[in-house]
Amino acid sequence: MKTHIEKAKKELAELFIVLCIEAKRTTLQELNAALQQPDVWNDPQKATVLGKKTSALQQIISDWEGLEHLVQDMEDTLTLMDSSPDDALAGQLQKNSEILEEGVNTLSVFALYKGKYDDSTAIVTFQAGAGGTEAQDWAEMLMRMVLRYAEKKEWTATLLDESRGTEAGIKSATFRIEGSYAFGNLKSEHGTHRLVRISPFDAENMRHTSFANIEVLPEIEKIDIEIDPKELRIDTFMSSGKGGQSVNTTYSAVRIVHIPTGIMVQCQNERSQIQNKDTAMKVLASKLQVLQEEKEQQQRAALKGEHKGAQWGNQIRSYVLHPYKMVKDVRTKFESKDPDAVLDGDLQPFIDAYLRFKASE
Repeated sequence: MKTHIEKAKKELAELFIVLCIEAKRTTLQELNAALQQPDVWNDPQKATVLGKKTSALQQIISDWEGLEHLVQDMEDTLTLMDSSPDDALAGQLQKNSEILEEGVNTLSVFALYKGKYDDSTAIVTFQAGAGGTEAQDWAEMLMRMVLRYAEKKEWTATLLDESRGTEAGIKSATFRIEGSYAFGNLKSEHGTHRLVRISPFDAENMRHTSFANIEVLPEIEKIDIEIDPKELRIDTFMSSGKGGQSVNTTYSAVRIVHIPTGIMVQCQNERSQIQNKDTAMKVLASKLQVLQEEKEQQQRAALKGEHKGAQWGNQIRSYVLHPYKMVKDVRTKFESKDPDAVLDGDLQPFIDAYLRFKASE
């Protein structure tokens, strides 16, 4: 046990440096001071951003300090047991040892959030592939999987747009998912997902393969590009979403097309056309910002003589429900033999494997 505690102390010391705990403490003090200014809520959007950053920093610092205190308690207990052995203390020490190991592993994941937008809100779009009802049902299954994961993380998911399938499932749906490191976690789901199963829509019980795409983008707060209104085509239409009167009887839904790139976004969740337009513009700006940064990365890679295939459109994960049960990530090779749990939102092992995979590249 003493060796285990010493190992944990060493890991915590390394995390103190890697996670820049001291610098985070200083930043947290500055953010708290800013939030206490009397005029902070004159700009609600800025205040909300400050609040999110404060909560995220507080979580990391509190987790690290909690583990540090736990190690000290375990050392004190071990010293006490040396002079007076006690079964109850031994049991508590073993329990704390398990808590410590789990805590260190959880905190270690924060060291893997190195992306520019990892702490951002995520804009997640689910899109059925070719295959009609089969693919649309699969897209809805993926949507439920991600929303269940978000629910377990106690994140907030807001529906921005949805197009239901004719018989079942969805053709597409877009959500804004807000929480601590939402994009940093969910970026692992960006790509094409493959399903193999006995179709519930096939009277002959034949095995079918379906595909659906998940697009994950960060909601970028500070946009470095300008959008020329002349390059936009803005259409309004009646919302087909859920809601009371005026939602489905007025032209509140908004569709925006960026003509030079062909990027199209739409929002119909809000009752007001103005609110839908503002939300759609934020999503469009994030898409254009990411597109610009991807082009810059490709240009830098070309100068270095490197070439990497685009991730979008490539199969990233397979979910096999028949003739055996298996979920396997093509990139990390991580797999699970419990697809039911995965489809119910048990995504963290796949996300952690992806973060470690990217960190090792």
